[in-house]
Amino acid sequence: MSASSERRVRSGRNRTDGAPRPSGPRRVTIHDVAQEAGVSFSAVSKVLRDAYGVSPQMREKVTAAIEKLGYRPQANARAMRGRSYTVGVMLVALSHPFQPEIVEGVTDELEPGPYQEILITGGLVAQRQQRSIEALIDRQVDGLVVIAPEASTAWLERLGQEIPTVVVARHGGAAHYDTVVDDDRGGARLMVDHLVRLGHRRIVHTTHPTGDLERPFVLSHTARCDGYVDAMRRHGLEPDVIETSYTEEGGYRAAVEALDRQVPPTAVFAGADIAALGVLRAAEERDLRVPEDLTVTGYDNITASAIGRVSLTTVDQSAHLTGQMSARLLLERLEGRTQPAHYVVAPRLLVRGSSAAPARGGRARRSS
Repeated sequence: MSASSERRVRSGRNRTDGAPRPSGPRRVTIHDVAQEAGVSFSAVSKVLRDAYGVSPQMREKVTAAIEKLGYRPQANARAMRGRSYTVGVMLVALSHPFQPEIVEGVTDELEPGPYQEILITGGLVAQRQQRSIEALIDRQVDGLVVIAPEASTAWLERLGQEIPTVVVARHGGAAHYDTVVDDDRGGARLMVDHLVRLGHRRIVHTTHPTGDLERPFVLSHTARCDGYVDAMRRHGLEPDVIETSYTEEGGYRAAVEALDRQVPPTAVFAGADIAALGVLRAAEERDLRVPEDLTVTGYDNITASAIGRVSLTTVDQSAHLTGQMSARLLLERLEGRTQPAHYVVAPRLLVRGSSAAPARGGRARRSS
């Protein structure tokens, strides 16, 4: 691990594994709760995870049993069965170019050992993401690497108490699961600094809706937007944010809105490369040359951004390293680590052919 490219921060209470434990009453298990409530083991598990489809009556019975017995969930309870040597990996969608590259990193890290990944997609709805994770647990995976932007922090904390879990792209840390994130604020600052050095002053940033998370828990796009706003203000410039979606169509719509203004921007900093492709399409429809008439930049460094015709200036957050470190942290959990770990990937600015000084007059113009 290179100190110049990544930073890893661990937190948690110290504990000496293997130390003699004090004698006393046997610890209450999930099976005790199931017996007390008169329900199955899996029913108790679903209540603990706040799983979709649990009836109010079932929740009430299980909750009453938990309170009566004083049950406290713990990840070590899973040791009652043998390992399956499988790791569940949940993405939002395979159509998101950055995410399959994360899977490649997970695969490469697991390759030398006995573990095999099982891949599933969770979509963009919280209930579906939870059902997808539960489907992996039902297949008795030993641990999880998940991108779950819609899942609540409380639900993920309960999940981390039940099974070793690494969550990707969620800032704010955690008590019972590990996280791997990019320094998104820093990456956005790198891009704004680059554009300002070129002479741009009217810089639009496209972002994604913030969602229901409450700070300090934010997703990557929110942290990037924060970094953009901070950097613009540091340079004495007015932030200009258009909220859309991190899709090609979302980037296109944002660019149409910005470029149809009476005074359009000279640069568009899309919060994701896939959105930047939509900005490029909008520029092409308006006969704007990139970068002569309009600078377009992105974030993620997906494979398509390096294609010669695209040649997108972007921020590399190394999807492969993200996946690699997610798998490495999960393996540490499976080997007995109990303290939470937080791994931060340092971004790199990659300057390509889509960024240049603004056109004379400082505004995007139509080509003749």
